[in-house]
Amino acid sequence: MHTQAEKERLAKILRPAAPPVVLENVYTQDEYERLLGVVRDHGPWKLIIAQHFASADELLATMSGAMPEGVQPSLDMFLSPTFRGFYGNYGTSLYPELHDIFYKQEFVERAKAYWGAQYAKPQMMLFNINGPCANFDPGHLDSPSFRGVRYENSPTWLCAVMGKSGLFQEYLIKMTQVITWWSNCPKSGFTYWPNGPLEAPERLQPPIYNRGVVVQNEMMVHRGEANGPEDQQRPKGLAFDTLFGGDPDSRDHWLLKTGDSVIARHHTNDLRFLVHWSAEVFEDFAELKKNMDHTADLTHDQVFDTLIKDVRAKGIEIKTPSDPLHDPEFIRTLNAAYDIGSPVTYPEEAPISPFMPRAA
Repeated sequence: MHTQAEKERLAKILRPAAPPVVLENVYTQDEYERLLGVVRDHGPWKLIIAQHFASADELLATMSGAMPEGVQPSLDMFLSPTFRGFYGNYGTSLYPELHDIFYKQEFVERAKAYWGAQYAKPQMMLFNINGPCANFDPGHLDSPSFRGVRYENSPTWLCAVMGKSGLFQEYLIKMTQVITWWSNCPKSGFTYWPNGPLEAPERLQPPIYNRGVVVQNEMMVHRGEANGPEDQQRPKGLAFDTLFGGDPDSRDHWLLKTGDSVIARHHTNDLRFLVHWSAEVFEDFAELKKNMDHTADLTHDQVFDTLIKDVRAKGIEIKTPSDPLHDPEFIRTLNAAYDIGSPVTYPEEAPISPFMPRAA
């Protein structure tokens, strides 16, 4: 249990480089149609939770707040029908039809301006897509990257704990995101805590259709919001192997399938579609060179050694595990050492979805 002073110290770490900048009409209609076209033509797509987490402890390490005392977390509790795919990664556009969007000059200039930096390079672009969907997330950090220990070579939970600890700021790679939503839901927006999770949140009010933010989401607690009719937010038959793809019989419809069974069908107008573009940013040429020549990188061994020493210095018992990347007790202990709990307040219009029993 953290003292109030320790909570305040950790909360100060979780602040972005600058407040989010709200954008309107982020993409043209042609760009939107091409982005959605790739989702249709190159699916089906897996659940986010199935792609990034091997245990509930790994998932909780990316969030703010632990489970209530006596509640044993399981991934099944957080299962929700939100799916993900990548348009670009490793600094490369993965689809020729999106080349101009991935390398969009306007986004590069916005990324530099957000930090007041000289250089930026597109690094990754993904989408999240769902029909009606609950949101059990109390608030989370996107996966930060550090020189040598990055989202491409490390578990999401580890990068999140490194960010929350504040121990590796010297190695943190500056990032800027342009995040855009298309949703017609009149209740579904975007909640974020630009002044830290102990302060009041701000909210991008719905509807959020072709609206977005320029932001550093790795160091700002934030959350999407539930959308669509509640009775459709957790469809019967939802499982970890459920897939999302276009309906072969209608260009305007989408299917959720578990095995050969269609468990839900949604019209495009009922989707919540998010596109997340991300760039690495470099203050000057010296910082660019340091990032690219890998002469000042972290190793996983350095990270675990630093974390273990710091946790023990706090008077917390922690064992040195044989498999630190996946050991549940180790992950749980590290997360508890740096997590300060859920944000203090939420918008009245956007509470956390209540945990609902998942229909078999």
